[in-house]
Amino acid sequence: MVGVEMAERIAYFGIQGNLISFLTGELGQSTATAAANVNAWAGVATLLPILGAVIADSFLGKYRTVIGASLLYILGLGLLTLSAMLPSLNCPTHGKSFTSIPECSSRLKTTIFFGALYLVALGQAGHKPCVQAFGADQFDGDDPAESKAKSSFFNWWYFGLSLGALLGIGVLSYVQDNLSWALGFGIPCIIMVIALLLFILGTFTYRFIKTSEEQTPFSRIGRVFARAAKNRHAKGFVAEGIEEKQFMESSRGSEQFRFLDKALLVPDTSKEAETISSKSEVEEAKALLRLFPIWATNLVYGVMFAQVSTFFTKQGVTLDRSIGSNFNVPAAALQSFTAIIIIIFIPIYDCFFIPFARTFTGKPSGISVLQRIGTGLFTSIVCMVFAAIVEK
Repeated sequence: MVGVEMAERIAYFGIQGNLISFLTGELGQSTATAAANVNAWAGVATLLPILGAVIADSFLGKYRTVIGASLLYILGLGLLTLSAMLPSLNCPTHGKSFTSIPECSSRLKTTIFFGALYLVALGQAGHKPCVQAFGADQFDGDDPAESKAKSSFFNWWYFGLSLGALLGIGVLSYVQDNLSWALGFGIPCIIMVIALLLFILGTFTYRFIKTSEEQTPFSRIGRVFARAAKNRHAKGFVAEGIEEKQFMESSRGSEQFRFLDKALLVPDTSKEAETISSKSEVEEAKALLRLFPIWATNLVYGVMFAQVSTFFTKQGVTLDRSIGSNFNVPAAALQSFTAIIIIIFIPIYDCFFIPFARTFTGKPSGISVLQRIGTGLFTSIVCMVFAAIVEK
């Protein structure tokens, strides 16, 4: 599983890391236009996994979604390779690069390139929400030993993700800048083919979690909101299978978003035995609402992170990146420092910090996920302050 994720990250960052250079160089776009296109594509690629999760949970399941998404990924990478090999076919170049001819249209090349780019985004839509979740399904959360192994799995998962990003940015950006763009896009295509084959070979060793076929999580949660809205002004409730007094004695976690509790109830005037939501479904909807503050705060982090692959990379072009007399570090490879730091610190974090923190907190993961997120947001603030000082 970690190897499959590494392959996908090599492919993704092999595209994203140096994409602005391809747009400004091969396609002749301005820096502002190229940055807008990079951010638009990255934004779509980030949002589409929501659709992929719906398809996986409602129709295909994680395993089949990963296979289908990987095929889309491979097709997109193949078309990217083809687009990089194409000159402009709409005008004679007479031995010149089409980017040096102002009146030369690169419409065909551009169309194939952006079509392939968004095909890769569709591939990631199914890959991103399923591979990690499918990997987590291989551990039994009720078993203490497997619970600790699951926590360690996520740490090493991110280690593999960062290693893939390092290879995608550091190695492939050099290939793209110094050898050819076609080779730079073709290598991750081959890697994804190998990763898909390895994933399929492991089929008989996987644990498959059986889920209820009656309703998907999205339909259950949607029904809770719909019934709560319908019953918002209703009086004289009868709770599902319990007395009203017992119903009002909610747990600590249920004190939030009490308006959703009305989804549990049916008005006295109802003459039919309507299908109503269960307590667990209401709690599921409340848990989703509790995630919104985390999502909202991470939108700002997304704005910060977008600078790395766009303007930071273009600023790197202006630096003296030579090592010796014959080697120049690609500007996109400067993004590798993020992955290098993660690769160095994750073993330290997993092998030393977590056992140390576990002695104080008693948690298998050492510290909570929310504490990790808060630490990351604080660190990103410090980074942007330093970036602003340097820019000034």
